[in-house]
Amino acid sequence: MSNNQHDALFILIKTLTKAEKRNFQLAFNKNNTKEDVLFIQLFNTLDKLKEYDDEQILKKIPAIKKQQLSNVKAHLYKQLLTTLRLLYKQKDPLIDLREQLDYARVLYSKGLYTQSLKILSRAKQMAIEQEEVMLSYEIIEFEKLIESRHITRSLENRADELSAESKQIEQRLSNISRLSTLSLRMYGLYLKLGHARDARDADMVKLFFETELPSNCNKDMSFYEKIHMYQAYSWYYYILQDFVMFYRYTQKWVDLFTEYPSLQRTDMELYIKAMHNLLTAHFYTMNHEKFMRDLEHLEVFIANNQESFNENTKTSAFVYVYTARINRYFLEGTFSQGLSLIPQLETDIAEHQLKIDQHRVLLFYYKIACLYFGSGDNNQAITYLNKIIHLRIGNLRADIQCFARILHLIAHYELENYSLVEYLIKSVYHFIAKNKDLGQMMEEILKFLRKNIYAHPKALRNAFADLKERLVQLSQNPYERRSFLYLDIISWLESKIEGIPVQEVIRRKFVKKEKRI
Repeated sequence: MSNNQHDALFILIKTLTKAEKRNFQLAFNKNNTKEDVLFIQLFNTLDKLKEYDDEQILKKIPAIKKQQLSNVKAHLYKQLLTTLRLLYKQKDPLIDLREQLDYARVLYSKGLYTQSLKILSRAKQMAIEQEEVMLSYEIIEFEKLIESRHITRSLENRADELSAESKQIEQRLSNISRLSTLSLRMYGLYLKLGHARDARDADMVKLFFETELPSNCNKDMSFYEKIHMYQAYSWYYYILQDFVMFYRYTQKWVDLFTEYPSLQRTDMELYIKAMHNLLTAHFYTMNHEKFMRDLEHLEVFIANNQESFNENTKTSAFVYVYTARINRYFLEGTFSQGLSLIPQLETDIAEHQLKIDQHRVLLFYYKIACLYFGSGDNNQAITYLNKIIHLRIGNLRADIQCFARILHLIAHYELENYSLVEYLIKSVYHFIAKNKDLGQMMEEILKFLRKNIYAHPKALRNAFADLKERLVQLSQNPYERRSFLYLDIISWLESKIEGIPVQEVIRRKFVKKEKRI
């Protein structure tokens, strides 16, 4: 028996919308050949199965023999992609653009050079308008091939024009390749490292970034050259915790879409991502007014365009909007209100489980745990922190995994599970040390918990005050600052000293800041 949840055909069918399923069935119900009937039977069977199972498939469709199954599946997979391509052609102009290139190649093969060149000319103009540099290069190279092999009676300076276009495109492609690679590697570095932990980390990041950044970046760059450059700079400053500069480059990223409004329609996913990063910058710089303004803008954009979204864009929109909505409650200190988001968020995580990566799930669990912790529900906070602790994700976002364990300890301490805290401290210390992430803030908290688990209430209050004083000093260290981004431990200490809920402390700080503004 095969029980493979990673079966490509099974996953593809499970991601289909009702409209896509209906479109496929209509396409194959026209002829009703024996092969088509098998396809539809296999399709309907897989659609109804909750888990992939070869034996169940063969039992439900006796007409398919065991040795036939892999071939029928392969053909069904191909036919699904064919019908999806025709459907998505209406939504994705790039699919239509590539089809024009295919038409030009067919005409060229028939010796109709002039007709082929006309289609290529129109396709090239479309590619330039959509900032599709790679496709523009492919079209130009095809034009060069036709002009060099055949007498087309084109304009006399055609060769010079094509040569100039080719050189310009080559330069842009080189920049896009280097800048997109740099952006991707900076993102990979962040997933592995998180924020810079010390001067050594910062020096390594700076050296890498400066070495890999192309020296010939200038004001004449194309849309995607600038996009990749802004993305790379955004990750660079984000890792270094320079949130003012992070804000500056995320704003440049968003502003670029204002300069190229058509790209908001043709690359909506990238625009939504740009807005997400800008909202993250507002969150870390604690600019509530701009945060609320841009969150509303993002929500309106998604509401107005969601019918045109593909599955990737839908998933991105879900992740980024919920991240921003939760961050709003963190900013305002209204954790209890934020709990209302969780049931729908859980439902949406399950709905997007085949498309959402483990990094996003990890972050959502941590944010949900913080909502519960901030609202005073430590039991529920522990439930979500346990989900993080038990996720098998290697060293992905080791920083979040470490902070989750610290918060896990604090939540048990709040519940007075002192013997469990005493037992867990050693394993938490070893986990953090193994990941080389034992910052001073974490070390101070572990020392505090180890020393004061059974302290008398009066002595404990003084201990809280001493710990707060030490942590306030530590918060001035730029490389310890990351610890306070994930866990507002100082507000928690103030809540313990004053004997009030932690969200009341954070809310009070927010209201005080807003009044000053």
